Amino acid sequence: MFSIGELSRRTNVKVPTIRYYEESGLLDAPERTEGNQRRYDAAGLERLSFIKHARDLGFSIEAIAALTELQGHPDRSCAEATDIASAQLADVRAKIKRLYALEKELERISKGCDGEGVTENCYVLASLADHDLCEREH
Repeated sequence: MFSIGELSRRTNVKVPTIRYYEESGLLDAPERTEGNQRRYDAAGLERLSFIKHARDLGFSIEAIAALTELQGHPDRSCAEATDIASAQLADVRAKIKRLYALEKELERISKGCDGEGVTENCYVLASLADHDLCEREH
């Protein structure tokens, strides 16, 4: 059995986050000692590790809830899990595309100013103040 502090250390998840996962239903409420301290079993550690890994991969709380619910039904098709992972992949790819566009625009803005003048004539500051100076939507 693990205390909440030990669970936090083993998973690198902060204690308030563990409590939040309990409150949201992602993590089952643990047993309590007579002194009302939480005591987690190996299944709780495993579940929290699963949640942490999914969060590290960018899955939303709702997606993780759906995935953990699927874990409770080992006889069901894994197509839903695949769909959830595929949707997350599409979201990540869309974010990468937006970040790439941001990179290009920031590179263009940065090159527009040699840093030698005064702020009154600074292209970087002018570009940030006037969105119309951007080459594309971002």
